[in-house]
Amino acid sequence: MDFSKVKLVVSDMDGTLLNPNHEVSARFFNQFKKFKANDIHFVAASGRQYHSIIDKLDPIKNEISVIAENGGFMRHDNVLEVLLQLSQDAINRCIEKLRDIEGANIVLCGNKAAYVETQDENFISKFSEYYTSYKRVEDITKVVDDAFLKIAVFHFESSETGVLPHIEDITKDLQVTVSAQNWLDISPKEANKSYALTKLQNRLGIKEDETLIFGDYNNDLQMLELAYFSYAMANAHPDVKKVARFETKSNSEEGVETIIEKLLVSKES
Repeated sequence: MDFSKVKLVVSDMDGTLLNPNHEVSARFFNQFKKFKANDIHFVAASGRQYHSIIDKLDPIKNEISVIAENGGFMRHDNVLEVLLQLSQDAINRCIEKLRDIEGANIVLCGNKAAYVETQDENFISKFSEYYTSYKRVEDITKVVDDAFLKIAVFHFESSETGVLPHIEDITKDLQVTVSAQNWLDISPKEANKSYALTKLQNRLGIKEDETLIFGDYNNDLQMLELAYFSYAMANAHPDVKKVARFETKSNSEEGVETIIEKLLVSKES
């Protein structure tokens, strides 16, 4: 594989760059040291909140771009941009419906913090892995003084079967994405990772054949179409494997790092 033209590397976080322990490998950080010399820019693109992504990538946070909240938020050249927001009317309609779904744990995702009203400590222990900046409130529909990017819903069994069938009417005017086994995201209609990534590609003047993208779940589908070098993880959702042009090892086997190693060899030769 000739990766010599690649200038932009984009990776999802959970199930992709992060291993099963939710960690970024030392191998990746060592590889990143060679990116600048080889004219490569790195983008972390995730459904996670910005604060959580930066927590995982703290040593290199000032040298990368970040797409968070499934495209609703972007940070490039140390400038933070809220790209898309939910209206208060949309928030109220969704929360009212979600509160009636058994097993649905609701998170209102703001620019400053994430907000939850649950008292379920088991959920909080799961949730806090993905949201490092959060507040517990009595009523999330009463939160003010923030820009709201999406509503995330966690279901302990399956977001695809436990939540999605109950909110089909919401999909008419909002973006509903099954982003992981247990997570589902409700965002403005235009929101997905490709929305933000297209803006970034245009700013940098980078083409599809100069872009390498890794993904594993349905919130990566549109983004993968923006690269010739589109890779599904071995642990990816079947829909992702259909869209991606290539496949790499699982996140537990350092699939991202395996391809980056080949990229660096191709560049340096």
